Amino acid sequence: MAGESSGSNFGDCNGEFVGKSHRKVGLVYDEAMCKHDTPDGEDHPECPDRIRVIWEKLQFAGVTQRCVVLGGSKAEDKHLQLVHTKDHVNLVKSLSTKQKDYRRNRIASQLNSIYLNGGSSEAAYLAAGSVVEVAEKVAEGELDCGFAIVRPPGHHAEADEAMGFCLFNNVAVAASYLLNERPDLGIKKILIVDWDVHHGNGTQKMFWKDPRVLFFSVHRHESGSFYPAGDDGYYNMVGEGPGEGFNINVPWEQGRCGDADYLAAWDHILIPVAKEFNPDIVLLSAGFDAAIGDPLGGCRVTPYGYSVMLKKLMEFSQGKIVMALEGGYNLDSIAKSSLACVQVLLEDKPIQGSSEAYPFETTWRVIQAVRKRLCAYWPSLAEELSLKLIDQKTPTPIIVTSSSDSETEDYANEILDQMSKLNIENHQVDTVSTSWRTDLAKVDVWYASFGSNMWKPRFLCYIEGGQAEGMKKACVGSMDKSPPKEIMWETFPHRLFFGRESTVTWGVGGVAFTNPLTNLNDQTHMCLYRITLEQFNDVLFQENGLKVDSDSPLFDLAALQLVQNKGSIPLEAASDGWYGNVVFLGKQGDIPVLTMTCTLSAVEKFTSGEFPLRAPAKAYANTLVRGLVEGGRFSEEEAQAYIDNAASKPL
Repeated sequence: MAGESSGSNFGDCNGEFVGKSHRKVGLVYDEAMCKHDTPDGEDHPECPDRIRVIWEKLQFAGVTQRCVVLGGSKAEDKHLQLVHTKDHVNLVKSLSTKQKDYRRNRIASQLNSIYLNGGSSEAAYLAAGSVVEVAEKVAEGELDCGFAIVRPPGHHAEADEAMGFCLFNNVAVAASYLLNERPDLGIKKILIVDWDVHHGNGTQKMFWKDPRVLFFSVHRHESGSFYPAGDDGYYNMVGEGPGEGFNINVPWEQGRCGDADYLAAWDHILIPVAKEFNPDIVLLSAGFDAAIGDPLGGCRVTPYGYSVMLKKLMEFSQGKIVMALEGGYNLDSIAKSSLACVQVLLEDKPIQGSSEAYPFETTWRVIQAVRKRLCAYWPSLAEELSLKLIDQKTPTPIIVTSSSDSETEDYANEILDQMSKLNIENHQVDTVSTSWRTDLAKVDVWYASFGSNMWKPRFLCYIEGGQAEGMKKACVGSMDKSPPKEIMWETFPHRLFFGRESTVTWGVGGVAFTNPLTNLNDQTHMCLYRITLEQFNDVLFQENGLKVDSDSPLFDLAALQLVQNKGSIPLEAASDGWYGNVVFLGKQGDIPVLTMTCTLSAVEKFTSGEFPLRAPAKAYANTLVRGLVEGGRFSEEEAQAYIDNAASKPL
């Protein structure tokens, strides 16, 4: 046994196989991993219920009774240190001690998308150790395959850093254990497949130079703007030295990718290469956040899609495959997808379902680019795909949100019938006016901007459409493209700060927010644009990732009256956006001055570390500098100092 067992088995199995199936499928579940939770019980997508709902789904379906059910097994430090530094292991190990109680929140705030509590250390050790245990049993032949239902997830964790909800890199620990600690098992080549919607940056780096591991990750990338952001997930990242060619990234250029897109990547990249590589075992970083309805993923893979992908992988290494749970934050989707996969592992019945949709145009473009880059290492990728094949495609989806400083997407459209998009000919915004626009076009407001919109050319993108220097994506613009009637500058007693990991428009780095509450010790410079209330709504739509051609406004005349009495109004229809709170700053010449920022609850999450505070991306900061300089507020050096101070000053 690779680690220390927690001594907990579940169901009637007590670790023994029960049932008629000829496949010995291992399942690991341990309630102790649910002890890892937010410090004060706040809501968080990576919550204990993620593994509970999977376990309950499997039990209700009668699957657990036909599997080898195991409790968790704690990892040993020496095995963790195969991929992690000693300091990192010691840090995670000590998190649950009393001496660390006062430091946990401070440690978490210094890490990237991490929370910690008294149960975090035990859960992390159990998650890593349980994946090692199942992998060892499969490699030994005691099990045919297995699924480790574990949390916290692992694929973002790097050698010396926890990040992205991950403390230890569970799959990487298991792979390194088999290769380096158990050579007697004959595992000389391992295929790691990561179908989580986010790039497996940690796993990639741990095997970057190792030809014994073929790492394959399919993920949203979007020019490096999607988490974990940066260039690591790009298809040009193929490994180094002896590991060159053994790292394969398939970076989607947009969300909404579904079964057809993933299966195309399988059939035309992964499966041909896997046949050449001929692995001795397959380890699967099984994140289900590319599933339909996931609040973070924005893709739409179905349980059927996951079933087919898994079935194709079972053709390798005599079906020796180990699934380890990674992400997945829609409880219904992860439960259904997990059940579908376990039924495939059991070879329970023929896979039910079908997919008649075609891959997106961008999917074929990405697949062709990956094949071209990797064909020097894998001859099976050398042949060009036929025009007849790549002509079977769905038009690329319209992503209105790309113009926003927010990464929120219009998830309501994800469940729409994919086939309905096949006949889209014109991607321009419908300019049919509705009655609310006529009314709001008669009312002027001052829009007070404190971020990139302080630079007039950037703000005009929200009015006229297009993109300014430094922007990665274009804006759709407003229905009324008339320029501002007046422009002026003022300072207001609100705190400026920068937060969030990255944006589609600007890449890696934070964007600007102001605290909705006034503080006389703070002064934020704002550029005021006199526009109509209709145009203000269109800016609100774009800032919050919503469609401009809406049947109703976000902020109507009644809201305009109300905000002047209350000071600020969170907009329910923009609750998933980053700028869904309208704040009243006073009046200029009897015209209301309004700005848009985050809610007070979001400020609290920034303060606690649940939401990250981040310095702005260089391109984004440059727009602020240009706005402040061209507006006559500062010299270039003074403007940069103003931004640096806001980015470094604690909330």
